[in-house]
Amino acid sequence: MKKKYLPLIIGAAAAVGILVGGKLNFTDSPEPIFSSNSKKDKLNRLIDYIEYEYVDEVDTDSIVDVTVNDILDKLDPHSVYIPPEDAQRVAENMQGDFVGVGISFYMRNDSIAVISALEGGPSLKAGIKPGDRVLIADNDTLYGKGLSNERIIKRLKGAANTPVSLKVYRKGEASLLNFNINRASVPIKSVDAAYMLTDNLGYIKIDRFAETTFKEFKKALDNLIAQGADQLALDLRDNPGGYLGIAEEIADEFLEDEKLILFTKNKKGKIDKTYATERGDFEDGHVYVIINERSASASEIIAGALQDNDKGTIVGRRSFGKGLVQREMALGDGSSVRLTISRYYTPTGRSIQRPYENGNKDYYKEIYSRYHNGEMKSADSIKVADSLKFTTPKGKIVYGGGGIIPDVFVPARNTLEEEGLEFLLRSAFLNNFVFDYLDRDRKRYDGLTEDEFVNMVDIEESNFEEFKLLAQRQNINIAFGAYRIKIKQFIKAIIAQQLYGTNAYERILNKGDRMVEKVIELSKEKALLEQEMVD
Repeated sequence: MKKKYLPLIIGAAAAVGILVGGKLNFTDSPEPIFSSNSKKDKLNRLIDYIEYEYVDEVDTDSIVDVTVNDILDKLDPHSVYIPPEDAQRVAENMQGDFVGVGISFYMRNDSIAVISALEGGPSLKAGIKPGDRVLIADNDTLYGKGLSNERIIKRLKGAANTPVSLKVYRKGEASLLNFNINRASVPIKSVDAAYMLTDNLGYIKIDRFAETTFKEFKKALDNLIAQGADQLALDLRDNPGGYLGIAEEIADEFLEDEKLILFTKNKKGKIDKTYATERGDFEDGHVYVIINERSASASEIIAGALQDNDKGTIVGRRSFGKGLVQREMALGDGSSVRLTISRYYTPTGRSIQRPYENGNKDYYKEIYSRYHNGEMKSADSIKVADSLKFTTPKGKIVYGGGGIIPDVFVPARNTLEEEGLEFLLRSAFLNNFVFDYLDRDRKRYDGLTEDEFVNMVDIEESNFEEFKLLAQRQNINIAFGAYRIKIKQFIKAIIAQQLYGTNAYERILNKGDRMVEKVIELSKEKALLEQEMVD
């Protein structure tokens, strides 16, 4: 495979590890946080000199941004600067919704091609369909070369309840269709899937911990319990984290009253402890938490809280290893900083933060080293320190110092080349291929339910060959024949995603998934053991 298609593990890891304990404006505090200081004055004076006296014109805003980033780089890998232009996108992702017309799209032949009208959004209610081309919004053309995503988004987003008039091309229609839509709040779901794996084993996948996540999770859990689930697979793979309070609420669903979930400690030594309440609805059920090397912060809080309380089973591979808590603080110009304000500790008292003294580059490259030292294939290759050994109430040995080590280890099947292939299959390249395939005949799957598609549809050999030819034209050279089954599985999953949503996508990819299969195996063993005890 060409180098540019190798997995961007470092880039992906840089997005890992969000644990936000709240927001703070300095005006919220009655005490003066800032004070006159010669070192601070020196920095301000230097910027003023550059702005007013330097021989060439200089964008001092960019200098300030560079300075802020340079300062934060010297603190820890998770204290980050959010510039004004990114603030809205970051806020929406954490809020769990945005205001707009509610479509997912991509640019196809210089026009906006609708992939789907989002559930709960105004476009779905208005009748916008996959495959539609949005050409005009309030007499402003939204097609042509060089049209940026930023311009499109700015045109389609706006204040809640404000109208926008859309002209849409739909294949088979003699003229453009007119839609008058009122912008509204559109949910950004963080629970990707919730369904039954077996008669008594439910499955929930969470991709981040946003403001709306607990409500989504609770609704999904209640539905699964109603279907007979007394065991649950909670999939937190690749989940980078989010709000601390949301992770605490979800852990509370599994832990009995007064069980310690975690505690935090700040620079002054102040300790804040969080305990489970009596409200949990799955305290009597068995939970399997699935984690991998990209499960971080809030994901690790849940895994650590359950493991240290001898609750459930942690399945998978060692998690990322992020034990720091950030608070978002406004800087007054639309930008903000997420600053690390405390460390968190699991109930036994362990910190799972891995070292970062050698800088951010080495910190994120550590994920690569797990492949090279054999850890991804064997639990025996995980390096642990006896000085970081802790004991749970029931006598289980657990370790701090770099992530949560699972109770049941599941080795990675993939080589680095296979990781690169999976990165390609999860990228826009395959999404675009599938969109074009569906766009040629959108009626081919009409009338099929999600269950019928998942269980009955097979991807034809011609689909694989077409994808292979397109990839080779883009100079993507891999051993396609060796990965035929995997590629066809992903093609089917993306088709399902565009037709039915993320639940169908996860159902298809989970078939044959090593970690999910291991959970099903453990669940059946548990049921047999319980039956033997009854007999």
